Amino acid sequence: MNIKKLRIFSQNIWKNSSLVNTILRIQSEFDIIFIQELSWITICSISSSKSKDGEELVGIPNHPNWITFSRASMIENNSPHVVSYINIRISSIQFSLHKDILNHKDISLTSFFNNNNIFSLINIYSDSSQAALKYLKDIEATFNNILIMMGNFNIHDNLWDLNYLFHSSHSDLLFNITDSINLDLLHL
Repeated sequence: MNIKKLRIFSQNIWKNSSLVNTILRIQSEFDIIFIQELSWITICSISSSKSKDGEELVGIPNHPNWITFSRASMIENNSPHVVSYINIRISSIQFSLHKDILNHKDISLTSFFNNNNIFSLINIYSDSSQAALKYLKDIEATFNNILIMMGNFNIHDNLWDLNYLFHSSHSDLLFNITDSINLDLLHL
């Protein structure tokens, strides 16, 4: 696969699960979809040996044309805010989720092997306190072959929003992190 032709769509859905379903249904021309700020919802009630009423099965939207990569939601109110979907059209490329390398609920590191190299993609949601960015700074991890880091960084700054009057120190943190992993910051 020519990685220069890899098509990635990224969207913060603001906890709107029906929007995820729509994106998965209509964005089939993309190879990878990064979603941020998703909401874990009750899928159905399942039989349980603990309760005669059953237990709620909680999950995220899925679609048969997409392979879902996300951490499991183990603790209520501490669910991951990022999910990556890989189009089954490119499923012959072996993708892996690496929570062993980045162990944060709001960062998804997905890698794949192509032409004798391992490449990685980062999907990130950084809340208003910048928890995910601070985690990246604190672990001081070194990465090779990061193709892209996309997501919602929740940073307001006059560098990319001329309507905003101030410079944010969080922008400096983002610049330092992208520089340390050999990425350039692109803002549209």
